[in-house]
Amino acid sequence: MIDTFALALSHGLILVAAWRLLSRPDLDDDSGKPHQSFAPVDEADPGA
Repeated sequence: MIDTFALALSHGLILVAAWRLLSRPDLDDDSGKPHQSFAPVDEADPGA
């Protein structure tokens, strides 16, 4: 029973990862721009 549970868990996690990767909005983006989902860092004040 443990082997079945381990196989089901690992394959389930692989399916979740594939589903999340395939549902990304930038997957079908042909603009050539890199996707930037974080705020730009202010280089003038690195200590802030």
